Amino acid sequence: MKYCDLVNTKQGSASVNRFSNGNSLPLVQLPFGMTAFAPQTNPDKRWYYHPASRSLEGVRLTHQPSPWIADYGAFVFMPQRSPIGAASGDRWTGYRPEEAVLTPYSMKLRFLRSECDFELAPTERGAAIRLNYGESDSNYFSVLPVEGCCEYRYDEASSTLFATTDMHMSGEAVNFKNYLVVRFPEGVVDSALVSDGPDEEDFTPGFEISGDYTAIHLHLAKNSFEIKLATSYIGFEQAQLNLERETADKDFEAVRAEAEAVWESYLSRLTIEAEDEKQLRTFTSCLYRAFLYPHKCHEYAADGRAIHYCPHDGEIHDGVRYTDNGFWDTYRTVYPFFSLVAKDELKEMLTAFINEYTESGWLPRWLSIGECGCMPSTLVDAVICDAAVKGFIDRPTLEIAFEGMIKHSVTDAPNRNFGRTGAGDYCKLGWVPYDKYGESVNLTQDAAYGDWCIARVAEILGKGDIAAEYDRRAKNYRNIFDPETGFMRAKDSKGEFRPDFSPVSWGRDYTEGSAWQNSFAVPHDIEGLAELYGGREQLMRKIDELFAEKPHYEVGGYGGEIHEMTEMAAADFGQCAISNQPSFHIPYIYSALGEVDKTAYWVEKLCKEAFSYTDDGFPGDEDNGTMALWYVFGVLGFYPFCPGKPEFVKGRKQVKRAFLCGREIDADSFDGNIIPYSALV
Repeated sequence: MKYCDLVNTKQGSASVNRFSNGNSLPLVQLPFGMTAFAPQTNPDKRWYYHPASRSLEGVRLTHQPSPWIADYGAFVFMPQRSPIGAASGDRWTGYRPEEAVLTPYSMKLRFLRSECDFELAPTERGAAIRLNYGESDSNYFSVLPVEGCCEYRYDEASSTLFATTDMHMSGEAVNFKNYLVVRFPEGVVDSALVSDGPDEEDFTPGFEISGDYTAIHLHLAKNSFEIKLATSYIGFEQAQLNLERETADKDFEAVRAEAEAVWESYLSRLTIEAEDEKQLRTFTSCLYRAFLYPHKCHEYAADGRAIHYCPHDGEIHDGVRYTDNGFWDTYRTVYPFFSLVAKDELKEMLTAFINEYTESGWLPRWLSIGECGCMPSTLVDAVICDAAVKGFIDRPTLEIAFEGMIKHSVTDAPNRNFGRTGAGDYCKLGWVPYDKYGESVNLTQDAAYGDWCIARVAEILGKGDIAAEYDRRAKNYRNIFDPETGFMRAKDSKGEFRPDFSPVSWGRDYTEGSAWQNSFAVPHDIEGLAELYGGREQLMRKIDELFAEKPHYEVGGYGGEIHEMTEMAAADFGQCAISNQPSFHIPYIYSALGEVDKTAYWVEKLCKEAFSYTDDGFPGDEDNGTMALWYVFGVLGFYPFCPGKPEFVKGRKQVKRAFLCGREIDADSFDGNIIPYSALV
């Protein structure tokens, strides 16, 4: 059996905005590809796919990293039969989801009303599509908007559709457009209708239109044919160059075979002999999710140079670029994983993230075409530090990164999208005060960890005085510890704790959790954290208490229930909200303090009870490989407890055997509680 056959691309997609089983999409794309595709079953712009839906609104060309961030540069392709529809919600047709074929490298859908079989295979920046309509003289191929201003022009001489959209729903993106070219075989398109807005009655003959919510509907003279498409963020000339490079001399079968081969090569980098089929399918499906993001955002000029659209100034720059990644999530598991199985790709990504600093003046936080500023803190510090201590960044590049790290650690950014929130007050006080900033507890702990990461990079660069200063700052988490309650608590500018404290009150001073989930984010100094509790045993008793507590919560600063609260209660692992990132390292605190068996117990329980390959297979938002890789590390028996330290904390191997790039790795064969990175590569 091929590895792709073990993947359920729908894993985690049975989600709604009030309850996440992953909030993921069944993406058909190449690993880290710039352009992805997914069925659209619902009119919602963000939650547009559900595996149980029996309606189909088309196939979306998508870049969406999360429904909370939303999409950009999206189009929808819809085979139709007259009378055609343009509005989302009007044009839909029935389909049989149980008959849909969705793999990492291809999809096949049957549109029942138009009697059309739609097949797609991806390239890095486009796709090949094979269409087979039922016998009719009223078949159409519609290209539709999601939102924003769109332009369409069908050129009869070249049988090519040219389209653009400026749609982007989050972040800055100066002069952004996604340029699409779709090439048809000669003689397939004989006429077209255009629609000016979503009203189904507003159709007029024509090959060209532009405006908000416009669409084009190409009338087809043939019922069976193949088309090729490509996209660009640079322009139509570049899009055509991308198309020529990726699909020009290939038919659909060749494109699909290439895509399958690429996916097989990635999924074979880390393999297991599993305990059972569920574990094997869950593991392989999680690996698929790990290789989807971040998305490439660069293209190659005619002379072979890497070039990219820059959302900060709207210009075209030399070099590589990656997007659709939030470091608050991904620093925990994704980049440590890449340091094991995707080393060349990691080096290129790091170059791209540091390019972001040279182009915007700030290291990135949450990129989705542009900087969204979503989620607190500058956890890119951990990604750079982890890569640096493992030897992935050359000195000149690291010097540039270090400059950016220092800048955001001491400078208040001009707007909330960039830098560390409250950096100036943190430098002055040693904590982020709650009377000026929300989520101040998390901001303080993350800043302390970021400072520790900066100290490690300073050491590598031979900057001893700076390393000593930032090691001192890395202890600032101590400033917000309350020994009376045993929790991290918010302080105001005068150094007073907020008076109305409840350990189960969510939000306000804490990010997507309460004091229970957000009082232990000190991976760089777990021994120092233990000292605050009176020693290792006392801290472990506090973690025992965390797991033993009922999953109670108060809505607190949110003013109403958010989905992470609901998911924690549903999972029912006490106050360990494995549904969200702040709890990811909590089961490993035992092992970090020397108690490997307790970690092994909880991680095995969580892996078996909270994860599956099924459509509802995650306990919360999957977040671009972050949660999928928590499972992967869990069953392998080790975890990157503190990115920036070239080591992993031990759990217990749950698989029979594991192979990293063909070489067997066995976490249980190591003594103690630590596995050096160097022992695995």
